[in-house]
Amino acid sequence: MQNFQHKAFDELFDLSGKIAIVTGGANGIGKATALRLAEAGANIAIADLKIEDAQAAVKDIEALGVKALAIECNILKDDDLVAMVDKVVAEFGTVNVLINNAGGGGGGRENPTKISVDDIRRDFELNVFSGWRLCQLCVPYMKESGYGSIVFTTSMSSINKSPNMSGYGGSKAAVNHMVANLTHDFGPEVRINAVGPGATRTAALESVLTPEIEERMLSHTPIKRLGEADDIAGAMLYFAAPISEWVSGQTLFVNGGGVQTLD
Repeated sequence: MQNFQHKAFDELFDLSGKIAIVTGGANGIGKATALRLAEAGANIAIADLKIEDAQAAVKDIEALGVKALAIECNILKDDDLVAMVDKVVAEFGTVNVLINNAGGGGGGRENPTKISVDDIRRDFELNVFSGWRLCQLCVPYMKESGYGSIVFTTSMSSINKSPNMSGYGGSKAAVNHMVANLTHDFGPEVRINAVGPGATRTAALESVLTPEIEERMLSHTPIKRLGEADDIAGAMLYFAAPISEWVSGQTLFVNGGGVQTLD
């Protein structure tokens, strides 16, 4: 592998010819990440429950001069995960970058006296098990190609301490530690890292955000604004691209330097 200091600047962010899967890539952070990777030259597969939104994202990506593919995928269904990877390999020949962005759960609504273990199990199925399985499916192609980077979307809730967050926050904390361990299994050809967004303006946040909540969030945020999807996408690009070729097993929190919680 060429030494970092000998690479030209343009090479450090060059993903030309690389194949990237972005789960949950039709909207929000996922779409912003897909566009950023496409700008760096990657061909993109958008895997999303909302196929019409994914197809619309593909048009925006193809306008950047790369190839793109929309695949309907429910990350809770193993058959969907297997079929999605098979379609990507059939279309593009391999997989080089996996953005495990799709997830979810009941964060902020997990009163332990009112929910069941099934609710907690679903958090882990969405945020841990599905991403682990996609790693298992994609890593052989990455190793064969000689280039692989996996990035999980984790969360500030993985290190914050808040009420009604035990399942969601616990699942995201598991992501952080899983990533730190998997780097020992996947190296040297494949790097794996995680990006932990702070409060970022997505549809999910806007559905609960009030001026009062935003004011409280910003009172603990040195960079006095909430995050935008592009802020998170920049960190995703860093981990996906050659510039981070000696970085693996890390979680990078992108949060304006502070802590933002709903309570």
